[in-house]
Amino acid sequence: MRTTTLKNLRTRNLAITAIFVAILLIQTFAPNIGYIRILPTLPAITTIPLTIAVYSSLLGYKKGTEFGLLWGITRLIVAYVQPGDLVSLLLFRNVFISLIPSIVAGLVPGVISKLKSKISSPIVYLLAGAFTSLANTFFVILLTTLFYFNNSKALLQALNSQNSNNSLFVILILALGFSGLVEMIFTAIATSVIVLPLKRVLERNI
Repeated sequence: MRTTTLKNLRTRNLAITAIFVAILLIQTFAPNIGYIRILPTLPAITTIPLTIAVYSSLLGYKKGTEFGLLWGITRLIVAYVQPGDLVSLLLFRNVFISLIPSIVAGLVPGVISKLKSKISSPIVYLLAGAFTSLANTFFVILLTTLFYFNNSKALLQALNSQNSNNSLFVILILALGFSGLVEMIFTAIATSVIVLPLKRVLERNI
């Protein structure tokens, strides 16, 4: 009985992974689904953190981290084959800026979801979604600041801030803050709404 249950669990997880990989690829390569461009000079608002948050909340931080790595790889590929704006081109052709924020974003919701025994589930998944988006935005800004600290001219020009006296870190927060805030609110609410019923269905079918 135990062997059968484990086999069913692996099969279920494999099916879930296949579905989410397909969703991620569609979001990545289909126009205006995963990356929604409002202003041509700024990076797109992305819906992909929602996919990452839901997957990691369902299958845990280990699988979530692997899924985050996959997102980072697709992000790197897009930066080379179909960059949507100059800022994304400058940022995400850097392997570290593409991969590290994506991996952390995959790790975070799985870790936070473990708190559901101590905090009510809706709040846990709300936090999981919010911190997925926040982790991605924060590490993109942090790593961009580190890598462009001594060579920020091209990036500042792309951000229309070449003559600004502010630090690059502050400029990035101001430039990416709006899209990051929208992403965080959207991801937090949608993760809570989506994960709870999916969890119930999956737990009934084990």
